[in-house]
Amino acid sequence: MSDTKNIITKHDLLRASLRHYLGVSTFNYDTGIASAIVWELYPALRKIYKNDDELVASLDNHFKYYNCNPWLSPIITGATLAMEEKSGNKVLNAVQNIKTGLMGPLSGIGDSIIWVMMPTILGAIAGSMGKVGNPIGMWIFLGIYVLCFLLRPYMYLLGYRSGTALVSSLGSKLNAFTDAVSILGITVIGAIVASTVTIKVGWKFANSGVTISAQNILDQICPAVLPAIVTYVLYKLLKKKVKMSWLIVGIIIFSMLGAAIGLFKA
Repeated sequence: MSDTKNIITKHDLLRASLRHYLGVSTFNYDTGIASAIVWELYPALRKIYKNDDELVASLDNHFKYYNCNPWLSPIITGATLAMEEKSGNKVLNAVQNIKTGLMGPLSGIGDSIIWVMMPTILGAIAGSMGKVGNPIGMWIFLGIYVLCFLLRPYMYLLGYRSGTALVSSLGSKLNAFTDAVSILGITVIGAIVASTVTIKVGWKFANSGVTISAQNILDQICPAVLPAIVTYVLYKLLKKKVKMSWLIVGIIIFSMLGAAIGLFKA
């Protein structure tokens, strides 16, 4: 890769942020909104990578699964763009691990505040004022959401500046940083698996008036061991190029059969 210092302009960032608005419209269960991220970043990445092979490597890296609250996602994508501008393909692992490590926490914040708390509070205010014929609450509701919508380009700039400062300050410690964010990414994925993948065994064994639950035994051996096993199997199948749609159908059929024989419980 040729020298990529300071080649991304504010116009490039604005262009990427405007493309970002289409992100949630391209969601799929295989890659999340990764295809939107690739389309969003492509013009800027084309300026960074003059070599086609390096560009393809970067695009392939961004095609990996990614899903984040669209209001806060620009912070992540802006930071990763700055990292690639400064260090190119050398930071692809760090880029992917930062995306993996931050998309969950930022989604939790964005979903809770922007999609739950704000509509609830602003909707209650607008509704109560509307009951007495006052439309101001509705306009406040609309104005705040329009403001949040228009702030996305600024969030992109914020993320880009943070990423630039991060890479510049790390310098020779970039390898250690890559290892750290790798651990962060693995930790977040492990927490997501344990908290979102639910598998409970319904079989119980009775002997001499004592009933033993198979699920309790598994929990004592290792909590969330079944979700971890199932996730690992699905991951290996994905690595073998098994289509996501077939895995979803397989999980549905397996779950239905397991529930029918009492192996699984709700």
